[in-house]
Amino acid sequence: MAAGFDPVVEHERTRAALRAAVPRLAGLLRDAPDGGAPSGLPGWTVSDVDAHLCAVCLAYCSAFTGEFDGWDDVLPPGDGPFVERITAVNAKAIGVFADEVRARPGDAVAERGEAFLRVTEGLAPDTPVPTPWYGERIVLTLAAATGLLLSETLVHGLDVARGARLPWVIPPDEARLVIGQAFPTMMPMALDVERARRVRIAFDVALKGGPRLAVVVEDGAATVTRDAPPRAYDCRITAAPVTFLLIGFRRVPLWKAVARGRIRAGGRRPWLATSLTELIASP
Repeated sequence: MAAGFDPVVEHERTRAALRAAVPRLAGLLRDAPDGGAPSGLPGWTVSDVDAHLCAVCLAYCSAFTGEFDGWDDVLPPGDGPFVERITAVNAKAIGVFADEVRARPGDAVAERGEAFLRVTEGLAPDTPVPTPWYGERIVLTLAAATGLLLSETLVHGLDVARGARLPWVIPPDEARLVIGQAFPTMMPMALDVERARRVRIAFDVALKGGPRLAVVVEDGAATVTRDAPPRAYDCRITAAPVTFLLIGFRRVPLWKAVARGRIRAGGRRPWLATSLTELIASP
């Protein structure tokens, strides 16, 4: 464990951030004037985003409560590529809550977000959380799952706000929590294996105010280590935390972030910075 990083304290901070963000998102969904309007996510309406978020909360809750047992109807067969699997699951899962969110926008998100926090209260950050939607045998830690729920809340809140033309703020501290808690798990899972074959690159990703990630891609696999010991890197990336979060989820193009001075590349091979977004996929 790196000095200054306490996983228990950071997990509780992530829970607190999620507890504050969920009702804020629910209020945004209720304020959206037209659930059928396009969101900021191409192909999805505001109500689609609402339904997706309900499905996500249900999925994570069910890891502890077993309340949803319809995975055979939602999951694609086998373990396909990450993006294809998540895209297929998302398309089917939206239908589970489509009618409810049209009748009660924001309510189901608030209820199920609170339910997740309630059923996981007092559990250790390393508690296992089965996540069959990511893969048949994929199990996350509770810390990573909570960070992912926070990312869903923050990023999809932005999608709703862009579509509804309403304000939405992603606080830098909350972006840091997502990056520190979820990215070390999700970036290796989201690696484009075919593109990464015969690739060997080590990135030093430094977020302003922390955390720092060592991202090593080697022969079709990736490892992401938080606050890693010193080593030689090919490329050093320095970024504002909200910018890096939105680049990771393809909500902000890399070129625009560079033009605005929100992300910089250095090290002995700075031109490799663009390779990170090419190698790490996003559904």
